[in-house]
Amino acid sequence: MSFAPHITVATIVEQHGRFLFVKEFAKNTKVLNQPAGHLEMDESLNQAAIRETLEETAWLVELTALVGIYLYQAPNGVTYQRICFAAKPIMHQPERALDAGIIEALWLSHAQLLERQEQCRSPLVLQSLNDYLAGSVYPLSVMKGVF
Repeated sequence: MSFAPHITVATIVEQHGRFLFVKEFAKNTKVLNQPAGHLEMDESLNQAAIRETLEETAWLVELTALVGIYLYQAPNGVTYQRICFAAKPIMHQPERALDAGIIEALWLSHAQLLERQEQCRSPLVLQSLNDYLAGSVYPLSVMKGVF
């Protein structure tokens, strides 16, 4: 049996004590997630994180740190390796159309996310934000050779 984990990226974007999230459809259910998505062929991890954030939120960002590398097995048995970055917002492009399946981009405080944690797409949404808030971030230079 072959094992092929899905490689994904996610971005924690902070501005004025609030964090950028997307409300999206996952299996016909509205969920909250960080801007996130799959790594594409011939794309670096940082390119994927910047692209996914722009496509899902219309925000151009600059990566500032690595938050963590997570492994998650979804209830359907699919395994995801999630590389989560921290970023700062650079420019909003409100005229830009958001990816299919994205309902809206929204800014939430940590407390607001906690009130809605049952809406999180996976446990990694809150876990990675908690890691970020705890100061568990690493310089991008630890990702040598993969950018």
